[in-house]
Amino acid sequence: MEYAILFLPLLGSIIGYLGKSATKYFSEIITSFLVSISAVLSLIVFWNGFHNDIYGNYKIFEWISSGDFTANWSINIDPLSSVMLVVVTFISALVHIYSIGYMSHDPHKPRFMSYLSLFTFSMLALVVSDNFLQLFFGWEGVGLCSYLLIGFWYKKETANDAAIKAFIVNRIGDFGLAIAIFLIFFFFGTINFDEVFNITEQYAEKKLIFFGFELNLITLICVFLFIGAMGKSAQFLLHTWLPDAMEGPTPVSALIHAATMVTAGVFLVVRCSPMFEYSQVALNLVTIVGMITAIFAASVALVQNDIKKIVAYSTCSQLGYMFFAAGVGAYHVAMFHLFTHAFFKALLFLGAGSVIHAFKDEQDIRRMGGVRKRLPFTYFYMLIGTLALTGFPLLSGFFSKDAIIEFAYLKNSHIGNYAATIGIFTAFLTSIYSWRLFFKTFHGSYNNTKISLNDTHESPLTMLIPLFFLGLGAVFSGYFFKNTFIGHHSVDFWQASIFFLNEIKHEAIPIWFLLITPVLVSIAIPISYYLYILNPKILDDFKKTNSPLYNFLLNKWYIDELYEKLFVEPSKKIGSFFWKNGDIGVIDKFGPNGISKLVKMISNKTGRLQTGFIYDYAFVMLLGLSILLTYLILK
Repeated sequence: MEYAILFLPLLGSIIGYLGKSATKYFSEIITSFLVSISAVLSLIVFWNGFHNDIYGNYKIFEWISSGDFTANWSINIDPLSSVMLVVVTFISALVHIYSIGYMSHDPHKPRFMSYLSLFTFSMLALVVSDNFLQLFFGWEGVGLCSYLLIGFWYKKETANDAAIKAFIVNRIGDFGLAIAIFLIFFFFGTINFDEVFNITEQYAEKKLIFFGFELNLITLICVFLFIGAMGKSAQFLLHTWLPDAMEGPTPVSALIHAATMVTAGVFLVVRCSPMFEYSQVALNLVTIVGMITAIFAASVALVQNDIKKIVAYSTCSQLGYMFFAAGVGAYHVAMFHLFTHAFFKALLFLGAGSVIHAFKDEQDIRRMGGVRKRLPFTYFYMLIGTLALTGFPLLSGFFSKDAIIEFAYLKNSHIGNYAATIGIFTAFLTSIYSWRLFFKTFHGSYNNTKISLNDTHESPLTMLIPLFFLGLGAVFSGYFFKNTFIGHHSVDFWQASIFFLNEIKHEAIPIWFLLITPVLVSIAIPISYYLYILNPKILDDFKKTNSPLYNFLLNKWYIDELYEKLFVEPSKKIGSFFWKNGDIGVIDKFGPNGISKLVKMISNKTGRLQTGFIYDYAFVMLLGLSILLTYLILK
């Protein structure tokens, strides 16, 4: 069963691609069917672990064996990986089914479905790994698949640029992860999780010289691990690829943002909790970067107009929540939010895709509005997703996001208090931009001049059925799994898959603190409706009088422009110099161009001997004969 979970998506990817010449819906059906079976089996594995404590490590084959060093291909099933299996396969299965309707008019559906299944396989290989090498294989696999899927519409220049940008930015993070793995292998002599984590405490005080500085080994390893996580999970400074990734088809955005690529970084930090717990410096770094990311992305989302980019920045912000939860030592709460977030974020992305489908590929929310009655099911599911994202009481986001803020408060430290404050303010901003998207999309007047209101239509069942199941998850996942994941006995569920050196105690929290976030989230609803629907002139006047602030947010804190000045333009100048003086001035000049020039010169000189006159040829023959006779006589 465990083998089937991992390899069915890979089998679907191969069959789906090779079967593109078969019947019309063959690739869509086979890939969706196999991933759905994998999802059902993942639920069984999770249930067996939860109720019967059935976990284990299933060896596929021995990958590398050299002396005492071994690295296997394995399927490691523990509480952490079983939760990830459910998230990855369940969301992926629904995205596959949704894609049948959403991509119905695309001529390259088999290739798209094949890439989706390959993406799922790569993420599964990552989460079931029992060593850093297999994890790195899956890590690079999801990076490759994201490149293929973001740039799926390769005839669009913007899609190609976005794919390349995602690939390059992630290489920075991947380089950090690779260095961490090298350090672990060099000092620990192994890369197997259990072996590394069991001896981590022995190296807790070990120092080494790194670029002339004396640093703690565990801190250095954890910092590089986190750099890898920053790239994959789009944390501040390595986040720039995430909004551009919206150039890919909407199902890709849902899969990347809800269940696969961006969750890999959070999973890595939680998986390596036995190492992070021995480095307070690394934990503080994780908390600070998570806080900055949360408020940065939320502030930028306030003024974006592309419906998918708003949801993308929302993902970036929620990942910030997960990281600062891990940073304060609440790894189980970070995983709980990852779990609930997968449902409502996939719901929002696929709901946004349903809106885009209705508006014939229009993505600007300023050109929408007034379609509540035309898209009743999409409206309902987007409402659920919005409520869950904002943390409205009793929905999934309420239980997980508020828990992050509460555990940061319970940390009872300066950095924990800062994180809790940032979390509360970010929750308010999240509610504002989420309701802005919802109201401007469905309420108010109809603003599209290219499509008449009567031409908008509800999505087909293949798109609405996945929304139904995701809606159930967005409503109930927080309530039903709160006690299991973060309750008083949650340590019994997570067992050794998450390490708590200094477990945060479940102490009493003041009532005012428990109420402040839900109250702010609720107040944001009428505020948003008034500002964006009833009296938008207030914000229009604010933009005019505070244009520097508005432009600062609209241009995403000018991070892309900063990178353009610091890295892109200097790189282009250096590349241009070496291209002109190296490639053209040396290699081309003395290489292919030089040789061809020499051949041409010799040919031209030789060609002059071919005059076409008989007496010239007779002269050459007599000259040759004279030389030959002279040689024979002298010999």
